[in-house]
Amino acid sequence: MTTASHALTNSLPPVAPQSTFDVERVRREFAILHQKVNGKPLVYLDNAATSQKPESVLRTIDKYYREYNSNIHRGVHYLSERATQAYEQARQAVQRFFNAGDPSEVIFVRGTTEAINLVAQTYGRKHVGAGDEIVISAMEHHSGIVPWQMLCQEKGAKLRVAPINDRGEILLEDFEKLLGPKTKFVSLVHVSNVLGTINPVREMIAMAHRHGIPVMLDGAQAVPHVKVDVRALDVDFYAFSSHKLYGPTGEGVLYGKAKLLEAMPPYQGGGDMISSVTFEKTTYNKLPHRFEAGTPNIAGAIGLGAAIQYLNQFDWEQVEAHERDVLNYATERLLSIPAVRLIGTAREKTAVASFVMENIHPHDVGTILDQEGIAIRTGHHCAQPLMQRFGIPATARASFALYNTRTDVDALVAGLQKVLEVFQ
Repeated sequence: MTTASHALTNSLPPVAPQSTFDVERVRREFAILHQKVNGKPLVYLDNAATSQKPESVLRTIDKYYREYNSNIHRGVHYLSERATQAYEQARQAVQRFFNAGDPSEVIFVRGTTEAINLVAQTYGRKHVGAGDEIVISAMEHHSGIVPWQMLCQEKGAKLRVAPINDRGEILLEDFEKLLGPKTKFVSLVHVSNVLGTINPVREMIAMAHRHGIPVMLDGAQAVPHVKVDVRALDVDFYAFSSHKLYGPTGEGVLYGKAKLLEAMPPYQGGGDMISSVTFEKTTYNKLPHRFEAGTPNIAGAIGLGAAIQYLNQFDWEQVEAHERDVLNYATERLLSIPAVRLIGTAREKTAVASFVMENIHPHDVGTILDQEGIAIRTGHHCAQPLMQRFGIPATARASFALYNTRTDVDALVAGLQKVLEVFQ
């Protein structure tokens, strides 16, 4: 039998470590940034929606399809073995990246949304009943609301919502008061996609655990910006999406403590999640495969592994310091415009500046900025209850990544001056 002992090495070429954070060197790795939109240099500030991909990730995905495209876990031939090894080594890369206890605790899914639905439909359906309660927060993405609403409607349970203050911070005393004998689960966003608020999740997890309540974190907006250690947090479930972490779309991760995952029924039935099948009975596969039915997004997982390897070259404290500098500079510059009101001013926040402009709809703001080559996001950002909390229909949102600079912020502010000129 031919083996492929160097599959991951071949597919994920090592990236030289950086001794200091060199943003211009970083930008050279992202070809998409070096183009013009409407005749203007592209300024990409929509990273909370999706981040761009470095050349090493694009090369890795291309290499998979060109050199060892094959299905995994089934074949005895060279290509299948090579693809299987690269896929499983990507799982190991994820495990090390946020310090999971074992690779089997890393479940590959399509993204954060599927991860939350998986937990709701497996752990939730098994443990939540009539009269029980599930606690979320007022700043959740729709993906952190709707699956739990569906479960509550099915089971006759109640959804409880932890309130936030005007800065966009969870009121911890009110959160703790919601926890009690009826509470069967807590699901929280780690970082708000609208406000940029970094929630005090370690403290909130400890509060829930004192009542014996498991906690799930939506880490879609956290993982690209803050170092996450799932064992230090003692979180029970954690989810994130590849495409926000400089990896490909259609791929994501659910982390779960092994003892919880092992007690959960499968989410879907089909190939690879079984150990044996007869017409009378099916025996399910061990972790993580029992939750990965069918042919997975092989290229997506390998691409995510490449994105993590790309990020491993950086000192994470330097990345956080760079992004914090860009955010602080953006906050200062935006506040200097009298017509701008920031939405989300938490003391602990990252990467996101949401704002409204007096008497100007956010969609108009985004349209005019696009004419200047500036890409931001406008709308309710799949967080309509949060918009209602602040009494607004939508915001304009500039969100930053490790390749953004103060120059990008200056372009944004100049673009907003153009918006004012048009409407005034």
